[in-house]
Amino acid sequence: MNRIERMLQELCPEGVEYKKLGEVCAINRGIRVVRSQLTQESKYPVYQNSLIPLGNYDYFNCEANTTFIIAAGAAGKIGFCKSPFWAADDCFYFKSQKLEQRYIYHELLSNQDYFIQKVRKASVPRISRSIIEKFEIPVPPLPIQEEIVRILDHFTELTAELQAELQAELQARQEQYEYYRNELLTFTKIGGGTQSVTWMKMSEICSVYTGGEMPKSSIVSDVKTGLYKYPIYANGKDVYGYSDSYRIKDDAVCISSIGANAGTVFFKKGCFTPIIRLKVIVPITNMVNTKYLYYAVSTLRIKTKGNGGIPNINANDIKKLLVPIPSFSEQQRIVSILDKFETLVNDLSQGLPAEIAAVQEQYEYYRNKLLTFKRIA
Repeated sequence: MNRIERMLQELCPEGVEYKKLGEVCAINRGIRVVRSQLTQESKYPVYQNSLIPLGNYDYFNCEANTTFIIAAGAAGKIGFCKSPFWAADDCFYFKSQKLEQRYIYHELLSNQDYFIQKVRKASVPRISRSIIEKFEIPVPPLPIQEEIVRILDHFTELTAELQAELQAELQARQEQYEYYRNELLTFTKIGGGTQSVTWMKMSEICSVYTGGEMPKSSIVSDVKTGLYKYPIYANGKDVYGYSDSYRIKDDAVCISSIGANAGTVFFKKGCFTPIIRLKVIVPITNMVNTKYLYYAVSTLRIKTKGNGGIPNINANDIKKLLVPIPSFSEQQRIVSILDKFETLVNDLSQGLPAEIAAVQEQYEYYRNKLLTFKRIA
């Protein structure tokens, strides 16, 4: 009999009572903040519609070590903040005398799928307070909660340490890649030097498209199946969904054009559809290698403009960019070198090391085991 089993036998031999979350927790909604008041210099992170802080604020409305749930946007996602923070209006946070905060976090995280399934699909996904309040949670005595937290936190801390090591190695490889990319793509401007490079406006060598609406013929699928095999991209490298048709036939360079990622550059293989927050650049001349163009655009400073405080990039500004065009053979040589560096970075970032996967599996195994209780009759 392990320690948890002995504690259960001693403290609650008849079983554990299950309560609606709203009965054992105060579920508080955050308060909206004005984006213009957020600064990098401020001390307290602000959580609104994502587990990624919206920015920093001079004040906080949540104490350190508080569990919260996102109510809109990334609705249903469970978060925990070790420091004081500001919960904005699309965020619910918990206060309880009967439940330890990290216990709430682990318990809700083990039921992440339940909350995601309860999200109301709309232009902005949302989860209601009533759904959260009605969720049933086991309420063992506090000493048992604390012991469960101690065990589960051991695995989460170990995972964090391994991920930090991975991130450090990834950062080193990324810096090496960027150094050689910048060296290879630094050419003498027009009027000087001996390099055979022509500087041309983007509009002279490429078409620039703006992502549109979701394809009308598509029933967006999360996986590639049957008719729905062509990827749809919205504002990043990840696939948004799949369609039975495509808008862009050729390989292309894509740029996130709205939001915090505005200016981030991606290379996409042909036969895909861009939607909403994406600009797409496709060469219109055979003097340009598309993969070379991707590397070249990655080194350019693309100006962003503010629209209501949200960074955005205009297609006309992209068309005005000056791009260095060496000989086609030189473009191929540069691509060959940089592809090898990019592979080193991607292999590390995409292939999660075995030890991290093993620790995560252990955590989930023990979490499910420790949070399964005999319900009191």
